[in-house]
Amino acid sequence: MYFRHMALLFLLLALSQPFAAASKSGIWLLVDTRKLTLDVNLGSVSLVRFKNIAIGRNGSGFKKRRGDDITPLGTYKISWINKKSRYKLFFGFDYPSKENTRKAFKLGLVEKNSYKRIINAHKQHRVPPQNTSLGGMIGIHGLGSADKKIHQTMNWTHGCIALNNTQIEQLKQWVKIGTVVVVR
Repeated sequence: MYFRHMALLFLLLALSQPFAAASKSGIWLLVDTRKLTLDVNLGSVSLVRFKNIAIGRNGSGFKKRRGDDITPLGTYKISWINKKSRYKLFFGFDYPSKENTRKAFKLGLVEKNSYKRIINAHKQHRVPPQNTSLGGMIGIHGLGSADKKIHQTMNWTHGCIALNNTQIEQLKQWVKIGTVVVVR
């Protein structure tokens, strides 16, 4: 009886967390761009932590334009999965998010037509356009045949989050279309 109550308590705790509702499985990912870690979470419980990840060459922050090599901060969902990526696996974000786009529009960094296309894609639960001035093709990927030594010594991506090939293979068991990713 004790174990049944504890299991129920754990389930209620996990489901009461803010990000659990966004993903049907309750699994969500937390990318810490300062610690260079990626946590797989069930509610408020961390199931596994991947260390020594890499982010954009120019760090993390507000991504102002395509090619700035910045990893965008915010909350995203996995929108597509490329199992034949040159980086082993690629879990694509729904970047640019509505929040990224609204801020960029207010700052004059994205034109009205692109703003409308991105916002409408989100409203229709489609992948937003990936070819706007804000860039695209942001997600989590492995190394593929990239240099392991570079990955171990520096941030090298154009804005994505990179894990080594072993880590990306381990991560794939938890990631599905719709999985929430918080990048902070």
